[in-house]
Amino acid sequence: MKPFTYERPTTPAAAAAAVTRRPDAKFIAGGTNLLDLMKLQIETPGHLVDVQDLRLDTIEATDDGGLRIGARVTNTALASDPRVRRDYGVLARAILAGASGQLRNKATTAGNLLQRTRCPYFYDTYQPCNKRQPGSGCAAIGGYGRPLAVIGGSDACIATHPSDMAVALRLLDARVETVTADGTTRAIPIADFHRLPGDTPHVETALARGELITAVTLPKPLGGTHVYRKVRDRASYAFALVSVAAVIRPDGTGRVALGGVAPKPWRAEAAEAELPSGAKAVADALLAGARPTADNAFKLPLVERTIAAAISDARE
Repeated sequence: MKPFTYERPTTPAAAAAAVTRRPDAKFIAGGTNLLDLMKLQIETPGHLVDVQDLRLDTIEATDDGGLRIGARVTNTALASDPRVRRDYGVLARAILAGASGQLRNKATTAGNLLQRTRCPYFYDTYQPCNKRQPGSGCAAIGGYGRPLAVIGGSDACIATHPSDMAVALRLLDARVETVTADGTTRAIPIADFHRLPGDTPHVETALARGELITAVTLPKPLGGTHVYRKVRDRASYAFALVSVAAVIRPDGTGRVALGGVAPKPWRAEAAEAELPSGAKAVADALLAGARPTADNAFKLPLVERTIAAAISDARE
């Protein structure tokens, strides 16, 4: 690990200013992803700005009947909150499907949204990767692509986004609240927060340099039955090959979002109109324009089967 300097600001704006001042600075909270990347020298920040002292660790009701989740709320605290379990069950289930208990105790809401891909070529510093080193190429294209994207990728990158929690937040139409060094705030719809790779796969979110996530807000509860289905190579501590977050209402309508298939949580609202017609119609609409590799073409029928299983779970 390379040497770095360190500070712990006491306000969100001060933290944003500290990262803005130095091009080699990074925020750190739980560190469950960043520290691993630093050990591998994939991330090499010269300065760490620790946000542990910021009061961003509460879950509060909003005036419109939703919830505001502080950026530093741990995954464990979020999944176990009675309001989340009762009204946003898909979110609690998605969090519990990810990582291990020890990691969930440390990982934060904002950190989960910002975690980087687990593409094997991103982690192999001997291979070219446009996410890790812009312009170097993508070894995954033409390489081993089993865990990688079947839709939303580009000629520069076919990595997938690894988060389970973010898939549920996409389903729920969450908003990401931020602050900049001058105190300016904004709320970014989760649909616009993660970016597709295009020609710049290293630019993964809509955040500006130094912009700090302060909270994630959820709208009022959707109702219906909440389901999260995750298909992976082993029963625990593995990233999704395919995951399905769904809310199904008694009349058969609802919402569906996918994980494990794209560079960002994948949802196409128009596809949800097909829910009363069955899983195949929904899957076909969600995956229209898919470009799988020979290694991961199995994900297309797997999406259909997993959606069918989620619908069946909801009906039961």
